Amino acid sequence: MDTIGKIPVFDSIAAFREWRKEQTRQNKVVGFVPTMGALHDGHLELVKTAKKECDAVVVSIFVNPAQFAPHEDLNQYPRTFDTDYASLVSTNACAAILLPKVSEMYPVGISLDRSQQRGTFVEVQGLSHQMEGIPRPHFFRGVATVVTKLFNIVQPDRAFFGQKDAQQCVVLRAMIRDLLLPITMRSVPTCREADGMAMSSRNRYLTPEMRKISTLLYRAITAAKKNIVEHKVQDREEILKPAYAIIEQVKQECKNEGLDFDIRLDYLSLVDVETLSELQVLGESQAAILSGAIYVGTTRLIDNVLINTEEL
Repeated sequence: MDTIGKIPVFDSIAAFREWRKEQTRQNKVVGFVPTMGALHDGHLELVKTAKKECDAVVVSIFVNPAQFAPHEDLNQYPRTFDTDYASLVSTNACAAILLPKVSEMYPVGISLDRSQQRGTFVEVQGLSHQMEGIPRPHFFRGVATVVTKLFNIVQPDRAFFGQKDAQQCVVLRAMIRDLLLPITMRSVPTCREADGMAMSSRNRYLTPEMRKISTLLYRAITAAKKNIVEHKVQDREEILKPAYAIIEQVKQECKNEGLDFDIRLDYLSLVDVETLSELQVLGESQAAILSGAIYVGTTRLIDNVLINTEEL
């Protein structure tokens, strides 16, 4: 354990467990916010929300190799512990930081090549193969595995996740239910910049020119939601039509201006909130997730809005 400044930092699981026993002895309700670091205001909002509902809040910082494929940005993923630590101190809401080592989290090692992986993994069948799971088939297996491990270490009473990662929220809620974990999960609304763009650690990859046009995904899915809410449209193609139009228009504008990066749509999705099955027709009061992913240059951005529900 390192007691930098005001918040104890644990890079040893055994040391953290001693700290956790003390919280139990004091009958404290423990909240948990798992992160991969590179913290932004969205993460800090999760921590503050957790503090309102819990006596002690634990934040983990762990860049999880199991949710990256060999061609993805594991080595480039921002690691900014000093600024993350200062941000957590500024919230006055974090009781402990868990900073586990890869060697402890994956005792037999972890390869990015799934065919070479050995050991124990957790999969949530039926909710992991669609939406984000299409371009990233390895992703939710990695997420479910590392969150299970973190839950086993932290033993939280309540866990807090951001709604920006909507499918992740659905997958983890199902995992908590299916594995009979004694944890209450909260999905906290997405934190946005003043122009509507969802806060994300990957936003820092964007140049100022890229950042200026990166609101297009939020504008696209918001236009599609307006079709549902204001115009009562229920047919999938009609709902998504304005979203495709906005993305195509911005794509064309970037070409016309000769910008040195491309806009590429990965997917737009309209799914049932329980099953994550794609909807061809949206029921009048059916709870759904309207989401998408785009590439701005090489940076992949995701976002979503909820239909007929407030929390996942």
